[in-house]
Amino acid sequence: MTAQQQPTTTEVEVPVLIVGGGGAGLTSSMLLSRLGIKHLLVSALPTTSNLPKAHVLNQRTMEILADVGIADAIYEKGTPAENMAAMGWYAGFAGPDPDMGRRIAKIESWGCAYSNLNWVQASPLRTANLPQIRLEPVMKARADELNPGMIRFHHELTRLEQDADSVRAWITNHETGEEYTVKAQYLLGCDGGRTIPRLVGIAPEGLGVIGYTATAHVSADLSRLALDPDVLIRWTWCPQIGEMAVLVPMGPDRWGPDSEEWVFHITYPGDALAKASDAEIEATMRLALGIPDQPITVHKITRWAIEGMLAAKFRAGRVFLVGDAAHRHPPTGGLGLTSGIQDAHNLCWKIAAVLKGDAGEGLLDTYEDERRPVDARNIQRSMENTMGHLEIGRAFGISPASTAEANWAQVKRILSDRSEDAAHRSEAMRAIRRLSMEANELNVEYGYRYRSAAIVPDGTPEPAAIDDIRLYEPNTFPGSPLPHAWIDDEAGNRKALMDLVRTGRFLLIAGEEGQDWCAAAALGAANGMPIDAVRIGHLDGDFFDPRLAWAQFRGISSQGALLVRPDRVVCWRHAGASDDPQAALSSALRLVLDRPA
Repeated sequence: MTAQQQPTTTEVEVPVLIVGGGGAGLTSSMLLSRLGIKHLLVSALPTTSNLPKAHVLNQRTMEILADVGIADAIYEKGTPAENMAAMGWYAGFAGPDPDMGRRIAKIESWGCAYSNLNWVQASPLRTANLPQIRLEPVMKARADELNPGMIRFHHELTRLEQDADSVRAWITNHETGEEYTVKAQYLLGCDGGRTIPRLVGIAPEGLGVIGYTATAHVSADLSRLALDPDVLIRWTWCPQIGEMAVLVPMGPDRWGPDSEEWVFHITYPGDALAKASDAEIEATMRLALGIPDQPITVHKITRWAIEGMLAAKFRAGRVFLVGDAAHRHPPTGGLGLTSGIQDAHNLCWKIAAVLKGDAGEGLLDTYEDERRPVDARNIQRSMENTMGHLEIGRAFGISPASTAEANWAQVKRILSDRSEDAAHRSEAMRAIRRLSMEANELNVEYGYRYRSAAIVPDGTPEPAAIDDIRLYEPNTFPGSPLPHAWIDDEAGNRKALMDLVRTGRFLLIAGEEGQDWCAAAALGAANGMPIDAVRIGHLDGDFFDPRLAWAQFRGISSQGALLVRPDRVVCWRHAGASDDPQAALSSALRLVLDRPA
């Protein structure tokens, strides 16, 4: 009997049961393993995803995946930086006219291969790209390694009950037909919303369906037709059908124009997609791209709605919704999978703190308070990105109701250098510049701020953003992610500031004259609090700030201090010295952790 065919007992008891083996579930498993929390993951599906779904992994997400030990593998398997430096818009893809396939515009994207200084300043890790069909096996292998025998695919939850003390779930092992029960203190619903929200009575709040899309995962040699090796996503306006098609390389060994595999997306109006067969979708793809005779192997065609959904709440008793079970996004902007991974990062340390007795139950209420507004904003941004593409179509003057000839004439006006076409071209280019935010939304990825009982306000005004979407300005306002800075030890060894935050522990960062704050933290640690402390300054401290990058963003004086949670979120700060640092720090920890003094 294999590990997948286990268990041999009729009831398993674990502190945490994870339901769902996608990105959110596997991340939750890896994080809980690192936190020392025993758990079981079950997935109704026999394998990880066979769909070429989400692929862009932003910097904040890559920091989390570095925590669990898979960032290097993702960079190794994923798109090289030089092949994901830009997005491009094109006048069709191929055809008899010499202008067919010509580039209309190209914009820097995702930090332009980590050369944009805003991205370099934001994180020691660059944005990555690895399609979910290849990402999830990497995640599962690591989850298996960290929690052997407890990652069970083809094991389906069919029923659950909960009371004030526990959750009981009934699981069917589809390999053997056996049923067993799992008793847990907490259940994480990471099943994409298939089962858990319905079983606990959490309704989805639909934010609207924008359209319906067909996706074809294919193998094809497009190297002679695809331009620009630095472009990851090719937005191709196809006059033959009056719609935009999307081409994204899938690797797995080569990227850019000579990628072995691709995904093709095309949006259908109304209910037309529901009536289209796979053969008709392939024919539309060939027509749209102008490649009627190109050898293509179609691996899979899927149909899906471009929609936004947010769960009415993220918690029902001892059950928490994580990832797609709590929110669904249009793919534009790449915020769906990353939101789910960040949900897990927010929740898992809190569950571990409660299970270890370091925090009160009230800490778990802050999961919904913090993540639901951020996820709602991410859904809104995803939908705005999708609407931006529709605006480009209107600016181009392309329509499915027009003939191919009329559409091509409109596209030719964008490519024209005639004075009578200047206004048309200018309007088209403006629409593209506006949509540049889809892959340049650093302040959406990093500039959010949590507000909850686990964040202690310091009475200062919240910083106003110069650009609420594109431009991230690092700061330590309570509720913000810890800014990135390179720091040195006494021997000159350099490391990222984020690496000082140890798994499951708080970090007090004091100024160079903050010895009293560090002494207060040491007293807390001696009394069992999971807290470390360091002083950082340019001339003095436990670590040194060689570029004054930390001094630029720290928001405290040389005698002040701030407190960073295990998820690397600033939860409290004190700008200067205190008459009683022990009382001030104790009060902050008591509030954040919902525990008595």
